[in-house]
Amino acid sequence: MKLTDANEASPARRRLLSSIASGAALLGLSAAGAAASASTKAAPAAPPPPPEPAAPEELFAQARLRSYKTRRSSSWDRTGGNGDAVPVEAGKSATMLEVTGAGVVTHIWVTINSQDPMHLKNLVLRAWWDGEATPSVEVPIGDFFGLGLGEYYVYQSALLAVAPVKALNAYFQMPFSTSARITVTNEGTVKTDSFYFAVDYVTMAGLPADVGRFHAQYRQAAPCKGWTDDWKKQYEPPVGDKKNLNGEGNYVFFEATGKGHFVGVTHSVEQNQDQWFGEGDDMIFIDGDTLPTINGTGSEDYYNGAWDFGLQAFGYQHNGAPYIVDPERLGGRYCLYRWHIESPITFEKSIKVTIEHGHANHRSDNFYSTAYWYQSEPHAAFPALPSPAERVPRIFQVGGAGAAPVPKE
Repeated sequence: MKLTDANEASPARRRLLSSIASGAALLGLSAAGAAASASTKAAPAAPPPPPEPAAPEELFAQARLRSYKTRRSSSWDRTGGNGDAVPVEAGKSATMLEVTGAGVVTHIWVTINSQDPMHLKNLVLRAWWDGEATPSVEVPIGDFFGLGLGEYYVYQSALLAVAPVKALNAYFQMPFSTSARITVTNEGTVKTDSFYFAVDYVTMAGLPADVGRFHAQYRQAAPCKGWTDDWKKQYEPPVGDKKNLNGEGNYVFFEATGKGHFVGVTHSVEQNQDQWFGEGDDMIFIDGDTLPTINGTGSEDYYNGAWDFGLQAFGYQHNGAPYIVDPERLGGRYCLYRWHIESPITFEKSIKVTIEHGHANHRSDNFYSTAYWYQSEPHAAFPALPSPAERVPRIFQVGGAGAAPVPKE
């Protein structure tokens, strides 16, 4: 071939090679890649990048759209005027809520104008869920809101609060599947001039199957039955040597049968003796245990304080002693509360919640309490509510330190 012939052929050869290379490129290959693919397998594909982490539910809690309907039952003036209260005659009742269907009571607000100095003890709050024959709530109205000595004071907690002036608030969730009824009854002898109330609730198509019903039960021991009145200093023998492992003689906040959980207690004390009323251990018996399933270390410890509360009032979201007057003396008065909402105390078959009155139950002070819990129905029968006269706090002569000046009953 002439040189000129070779030069003339070169463009055609280059075009051929170029077309081959372009085809290989379209196939994702090169001459080197094709050779390599013949001797090695293709590398595995890289894993996809991890998904973005999900946003926490708390971020949407307030914005999450609800499907229930919001309602309120209140004492508003049906004429459109400003008489937004109802009177409650002595021996009569007023209905605060009566509704059918499924729902949840979420808040109760009450304020009262009465000439009866003991109206907080004489007015009784009751509630029935789902047509039950006996109430699941039966408590003097003051005790229900933590005012267990018949006197007002201001405090705030997670579930109960008393705001100025004499505004009583409860934030327990109270579910019902077919009906709810709440009443107040005047068991005193003086008419309640003005009873203001608002019961906030929601309605819905139905409740989940695992929802318990709210219960609140009042109890008192006035006075508690101390095992001795022969003492001047409660840490000396024989008091200091007494043992109590099984809760014999303890004050009982409540007992229940069924499945449920205990959420807390309000507890008021009036001293019939001098010195510190506490040193009583809380003892909780669960599902038939004969020894305490849970055993505490002292009254102030159960209420999450310490060292006689330092003789000063305090109140927090879960625990408090917001009312303390003349502590550690005859006539001393305390109002206390403890909420277990951070970890409700559960039971499968039964529960009995108790506390000692003094070391191994040597003291004879007055105890007034309300226990709050949820459980499956039916509930056990409540003890009979003490009479209005018995509910009024007063000092008893019981012996022991400081008790002699009080007339014996």
